Amino acid sequence: SAGGILLPESAKQEVNQGKVLAVGPGRKTLKGDVLPMGTKVGDTVIIPRYGGTELKIENEDYVIYRDEDIVGIVKEE
Repeated sequence: SAGGILLPESAKQEVNQGKVLAVGPGRKTLKGDVLPMGTKVGDTVIIPRYGGTELKIENEDYVIYRDEDIVGIVKEE
């Protein structure tokens, strides 16, 4: 396509939404500075269908994602 990328259906990645329940302080740079998280508790985020680390705590299933894995944040109007 002119100026764009055309992907076959098989190459498209499905995404899901999730609610942020907790966040850490952020990631440290090589110099030791802390980069703040891009999300906060309560945000609704778009996450890839595959990825993250699955975790089960007291019979509840959770998935942990790195900040850079978050595809987007859903803003409520």
